[in-house]
Amino acid sequence: MFPEPVARALADYRALRDTHGVCWGEPPLTYVVQAWATVFLDNRYDFWGAALRLLAERHPGIPQDELEDLLGEVDADEVVRDALGGDVVDNLPALRLTPGGVMLEAVTQVVLDDRPFRTSLLVDSSRDAPVTVVADGTAYEVPPRGAKVVEAGESVTAGGRPVDLAPLRRRATRAAVRVRAGFPCRWSVTGANGQGWYPEGAPRKVDAQRRPYFHGDDLVVAVPAEPVTVTVARGMEYTSAEVVITPEAGAETLVELAPERLYDAAARGWYGGDLHVHLNWMGEEPAAPELAAAAQHGEDLHVLNLVAGNVASGRVYDLEALAHWAGEDLPWSDDRHLARIGVEYRSDLAGHLTAFGLREPPRRCHTGFQGTADWPPNTVACEELRALGGVIGYGHPFHTAFGEDDPPGAVLGRGRNCSAREIVADAALGLVDALDVLNHSSIEATAAVYRRLVGAGNRLAVTAGTDAVLSFCRRGTASSPPGWERVYANVAGPLTAESYAEAILLGRTFATTGPWLELTVNGHGPGDTVDLAAGRRAEIVVTSIGPEVERLEIRTADGVLAQGPPGRLTTSLVADEPTYVVAVATGPPHPRTLHGRGAYAHTSPVYVNVAGSHVAREADVRWCLAWLDRLEELLREFGTFETEEQLGDHLEVYERAREVYRGRLA
Repeated sequence: MFPEPVARALADYRALRDTHGVCWGEPPLTYVVQAWATVFLDNRYDFWGAALRLLAERHPGIPQDELEDLLGEVDADEVVRDALGGDVVDNLPALRLTPGGVMLEAVTQVVLDDRPFRTSLLVDSSRDAPVTVVADGTAYEVPPRGAKVVEAGESVTAGGRPVDLAPLRRRATRAAVRVRAGFPCRWSVTGANGQGWYPEGAPRKVDAQRRPYFHGDDLVVAVPAEPVTVTVARGMEYTSAEVVITPEAGAETLVELAPERLYDAAARGWYGGDLHVHLNWMGEEPAAPELAAAAQHGEDLHVLNLVAGNVASGRVYDLEALAHWAGEDLPWSDDRHLARIGVEYRSDLAGHLTAFGLREPPRRCHTGFQGTADWPPNTVACEELRALGGVIGYGHPFHTAFGEDDPPGAVLGRGRNCSAREIVADAALGLVDALDVLNHSSIEATAAVYRRLVGAGNRLAVTAGTDAVLSFCRRGTASSPPGWERVYANVAGPLTAESYAEAILLGRTFATTGPWLELTVNGHGPGDTVDLAAGRRAEIVVTSIGPEVERLEIRTADGVLAQGPPGRLTTSLVADEPTYVVAVATGPPHPRTLHGRGAYAHTSPVYVNVAGSHVAREADVRWCLAWLDRLEELLREFGTFETEEQLGDHLEVYERAREVYRGRLA
């Protein structure tokens, strides 16, 4: 399925993994360290809090926001130990070294027949002296009261004394199940303690709710001859089904099970896509294109945008795939499933952009890494990506709690991070098309910023990008299946890259963690403009589908206009001044929802013009101007520039944006 340059790149990634582990030798920026740690720390455990506490002990008196600049100093093994707080997770048993001896704690894993067994092992010492631990012949020095994560399977000694590894594993007799739905699905086969079982050769993937899964149909899975649970699902447009069986030892048991459809978006002319998915970006198991194909069809994900991108160095992962397939549908595409490869353009000062529909690779994919200059501004990338045919949006935009009335500094923060800081300038200059309001980080903060931008007169589509990474097997939402959030676009005619891109550019979208959400204003949907005379009334209707929805909202530039229970919500709006209308659906955590905060859906606006005037709310315009002022301060304090002219290029962009916003106040 893939050409020689892509095959060579995949071999390189496997060599990097084998040599360096999960992080593939990337420089230890904070999020690289966090990526390694969160292979063991699921969403129950706080990596950042544990890391900051360690730094506070090392640097007493330094404020927390400044401690964040020092996160690269932390000992990641100790952070994992401290974050777990004495808990033991299934993929990280703990060897406790106490003054009185050793104790091995584990969630015992079932092993079939005589298959070999290996695991990561947390060595946690409460001793006041260093201890030498030897795992499978490799010696590790564990510092006083320190921690070390090692790999083990056959033998471990601590201080020269052997450790009994019996708690790690339990042997069981082999059986097999064949799972069949009649079409590609997502399957979960679990046994004792929730342990997952997978087809031969499948990566051992776990989603954000700690559910093992794999994709396909008519697959054979080796399992123990004891009770196992088989669950089948197929993305957000379907329900799930489940059965518990006890397979016969030495035999193959057929399980025929299929999910039921909850809604059919394509039948209504809407197609759901995930605009931010990495094939390879560190991880336990480098991913071949076949894995993306299986995931897309198994999730019934209409549009998949794989993105090439760097991590913390100059290496751009999957650049070879982009060079080969840019401008083409990927080989597994069909009339209901479209896959393309684009790029994530990454600046850890100004923000990360994603591009869908590129005709060829850009000349530059990142700025500001490994001490290089934060130059040129993202506007230059936007212009190039657009010239190459890309639909451009900011991904995983914001990461902190942020209220509707908070000043810009509350979300802009300080230091270097991947927040979408330049969005306020790029939106004013018409250089960006969308914002991933649905993302793996703070949806609420992003939605609040989005509504400020729209209220200030910018036209941006609501989109979704999960930042799923197919090469990660166990890392929260990153190892969850692509399409766990989607942007649905109302496409005119058959699904093609061009028709889907056009629908986004027209703003005919809503984004969701799962619920179906529909909005009309006088019969017009998202992206449309309704022209009214002053004092005229508009009728608004919102409908939703999905068991996870608890509340519907209708919002305008002035805030919440109406709210109510799920299903259907109606109200009317008297047009006194230009505004916009959006619909929002929310709900608590739910099995169908992989975002930790719960269910969420948000439409793009229906614009309401009054007497020919477009919305440009003064409070929102001034908020955007204040954003640009604070952004300039951040750039001067934390940016890296080789010349004054490079800084000047950024400042010139901000001044051009200010002129646009000031013009809207006139």
